[in-house]
Amino acid sequence: MRDPREIPDLAAAPFTRTDVELVERRCLHQGFFRLEALHLRHRLFQGGWSKPMVREVHQRHDAVGVLLYDPERDAVVLVEQFRAGAIDDPESPWKLEVVAGLVERGESVADVARRECQEEAGCEVGELIELHTYYPSPGACNERVTLLCGLVDSRGLGGVHGLDEEHEDIRVHVLSFARAWELLQSGRLDNAMCLIAFHWLAGERASLRARR
Repeated sequence: MRDPREIPDLAAAPFTRTDVELVERRCLHQGFFRLEALHLRHRLFQGGWSKPMVREVHQRHDAVGVLLYDPERDAVVLVEQFRAGAIDDPESPWKLEVVAGLVERGESVADVARRECQEEAGCEVGELIELHTYYPSPGACNERVTLLCGLVDSRGLGGVHGLDEEHEDIRVHVLSFARAWELLQSGRLDNAMCLIAFHWLAGERASLRARR
């Protein structure tokens, strides 16, 4: 047996989709999102196949998140809204977040980013910079998120936005980077998009401001 402390050989040929045997895909629930039960088995690192298993997977649209940054004023634009998934949060189910939206069929990442910035923040975006594409929770969900930074002029932004037909009630906040970083450090910005985007911005902020 391999010593568990040994560093894995990442140069070895990785497993791919062909190393999974999907026996059955069954729909458990179909609403705005879809829940499926996957009956499968997969190859093992030490050889052979796993025993048959069932994994429930939440099927979602891919998503786009946009951190709005004003390099002229060293300010960020965040949105605040009620989040059902945080209804039992001990502090509040209203969350401060970056602008975000789901990718519909035929849309590009840039299309979604610009549409959502207008709908959620009343904001026109200039340059879009792509940061990362990642799975927020691949053990249970197939969603992939593409995260961007959108350069904006934050003057005049604020108020309440959102689409009535989507039950959106979104308040816009313009904050200095320093204040937003304080909120992150205190745990007030507690979602993955914010954490990833702000740590990226902390490293790139000086170069973005130098481009003015």
